[in-house]
Amino acid sequence: MTIKEKINTSLTYFDGGMGTLLQKAGLMPGELPEMWNLTHPDIITGIHLDYLKAGANVLTSNTFGANGLKFDNLDEIIGAAIRNARQAIELFGESENRFIAFDMGPLGKMLKPLGELEFEKAVEIFAQSVKLAEKHNADLILIETMNDLYETKAAVLAAKENSSLPVFVTNAYDENGRLMTGADPEAVIATLEGLGVDAIGINCSLGPKQMKEIAKEYVRLSSLPIIVNPNAGMPRSVDGKTVFDVDADEFSDIMTQIVSMGVQAVGGCCGTTPEYIKKTVEKTKSLPFIKPTEKERTLVSSYTHAVEIGKRPALIGERINPTGKSKFKAALRENNIGYILSEGIAQQEKGVQILDVNVGLPEIDEETMMVTAVSELQAVLDLPLQIDTVKTAAMEKALRIYNGKPLINSVNAKEESLRSVLPLAKKYGGVLIGLTIDESGIPETAEGRLALAEKIVNRAKEYGIRKKDIIIDTLAMTVSSDDNSAKVTLEAIELIKKKLGVKCCLGVSNISFGLPNRDDVNSFFLTMAFTKGLDAAIMNPYSTKMMKSYHCFLALNGMDKGCAEYIDFASNLTEETVIKKDAVTEKSPDTDDKLQYAVIKGMKEAAFEEAKKLLGEKDAMTVINSHIIPALDTVGSRFEKKTMFLPQLLMSAEAASAAFDAVKSALGTSAPKKETVLVATVKGDIHDIGKNIVKVLLENYGYNVVDLGKDVPPETVLSKAKETGTKLVGLSALMTTTVEAMEETVKLLHKELPEVKTVVGGAVLTQEYADMIGADKYAKDAMETVRYAETLFGHC
Repeated sequence: MTIKEKINTSLTYFDGGMGTLLQKAGLMPGELPEMWNLTHPDIITGIHLDYLKAGANVLTSNTFGANGLKFDNLDEIIGAAIRNARQAIELFGESENRFIAFDMGPLGKMLKPLGELEFEKAVEIFAQSVKLAEKHNADLILIETMNDLYETKAAVLAAKENSSLPVFVTNAYDENGRLMTGADPEAVIATLEGLGVDAIGINCSLGPKQMKEIAKEYVRLSSLPIIVNPNAGMPRSVDGKTVFDVDADEFSDIMTQIVSMGVQAVGGCCGTTPEYIKKTVEKTKSLPFIKPTEKERTLVSSYTHAVEIGKRPALIGERINPTGKSKFKAALRENNIGYILSEGIAQQEKGVQILDVNVGLPEIDEETMMVTAVSELQAVLDLPLQIDTVKTAAMEKALRIYNGKPLINSVNAKEESLRSVLPLAKKYGGVLIGLTIDESGIPETAEGRLALAEKIVNRAKEYGIRKKDIIIDTLAMTVSSDDNSAKVTLEAIELIKKKLGVKCCLGVSNISFGLPNRDDVNSFFLTMAFTKGLDAAIMNPYSTKMMKSYHCFLALNGMDKGCAEYIDFASNLTEETVIKKDAVTEKSPDTDDKLQYAVIKGMKEAAFEEAKKLLGEKDAMTVINSHIIPALDTVGSRFEKKTMFLPQLLMSAEAASAAFDAVKSALGTSAPKKETVLVATVKGDIHDIGKNIVKVLLENYGYNVVDLGKDVPPETVLSKAKETGTKLVGLSALMTTTVEAMEETVKLLHKELPEVKTVVGGAVLTQEYADMIGADKYAKDAMETVRYAETLFGHC
């Protein structure tokens, strides 16, 4: 039996923690656990054997941090790790239903645009490890503890492009049920199912009690087998050692509840031991196995959330498209990305759920522009995007770097289109729009369009693309040249939904081409299409009449609880218009201050230009204190309230940096700095994402930040603190094996420099743990560090 067969037919048990057991065995603070595969193979094999005796089916190799960024002898490390696990199975004496998962954790670096690591470089680094895992005969790839959806995608592509092994993925959520970069379970599940992984789940960061609610969401949403591997609660320090607050009995009791909910695989993460797995096996092995079931939901997603198409009509903003738009064409020719971003932001504010992105002009490099537009839009917006192009090369490049599960516009019934587009939709996992047109043109009857829709659906099935991931566009043709065109299009929607059971969409505005008062025609046609079952409309959200049609339809069809959305829309209704103005020049719902608006929205170029304008009217410190800092405060507040997420926070910080650059340019020197703050990732830990985020935000608030980097010994932190005279040191740690180095650093600072305050943070830390190691402040996120600094130095 293969691992895929096993997890789909019977309850499967993963092993538990490795790092905490190695600490008990003598792993020193800052020592790399993966090196023990070579230096202490007997201990690694012994731990694996203990998990097998406890009832584990899947052993995770001791390779969590084994990648080319960290090790020059990667082949040797991975080979030894898999051999140690294989030897444990041989010593156990029973190999049936025993599998070795190559454990692949995050790289510890943020991907662009949030960090410096290129997406393809991340794929390349993961691919190096994946190839070695297959070379040394691992049974599956386990991509785990991923807290960024984009990095998760890079790892999945590396695994699927460079091996034939099954791919399992478990992500690490925070206490609010989101990844560090903002994704909720629905967005993660939609993306990973689209990419074709074999099992998905949750691990690390949380104990079983906190993880239970997220597991419930997975059971509700996932069509794939689900894995749940919690920590043994939350960590704390006792006599200088890291311990966890949930014992094996409580852990296994909650895991029994989780299995009963419909989870197919369970195990443990940080702090769990063979005892935890043994008791979980004993309490759950007789429970009935609940097979995963197909969830027939059509989902697209951004990096934060998913949009379900079909639950109620979805609006797709059409304005990022050069057709008939001279200003947009000029922006494309001039590479004016700011104009494209303003179009996207303004449409989001009008209420669309998805944005169409079409940058096709014959005289530009569409491939490059499409990648740029998608990347830049995703940097400042959290709406799902529709990749709209007839060029498959541009389509593939955009799909590859897209963060989430995109809408793909489009394939048609022509053989060339089917052969070129369907493989891309299968590989990258988007929802595919199918146009009812073939080599003979657009059929004149609803039955003819049904036949082409059926052809697309059947051909997609041959590639493994399910009906739920297909939307048929029955094509609205101008009624001014054919009296029956609207009637046939609407009949086709009704017929295709009834016969094929797929979703339908339309580009609504085409219907009125060549007619006066087009907005009236469009809005009436939109309502007619909704009554026939239209699931998504590609439309102009600046048309008040069309938005009225939309909101009235929702309210009258029980799709707007308490008519809340309609009331909000109606109360904010202004003069009817179908013309959009520049998003930075019109009044915005955020602020009338154009510089603040640009910073809040993460628009770097606009922030620079607006700052320059203000500097002609006001002095530099007024621009900083009355415009830039208030914008950052607004962003920080939204981040803390979880209405804005890390990518948007960092893009706003970049926009603020651009505004500061304008100030520096006007002054001919740097703006005055506040106090010096020292930041470092502690000894043995190479994960510096959190520390880097803190640095960016502190710098934007005017602090002089001295960054010591990662894997920093306590003595180095102390020496630099003395040299700089700082009164605040920020320390970060991601791994349970390195938090003891944090405690050592805090104690050394307090002993030698009692006036210096310490603020600590990281995925494995809690308030209780921070208190136990003597830290002055625990910051749950980067903004809390900024707030602490502002309070400490009297700037708030």
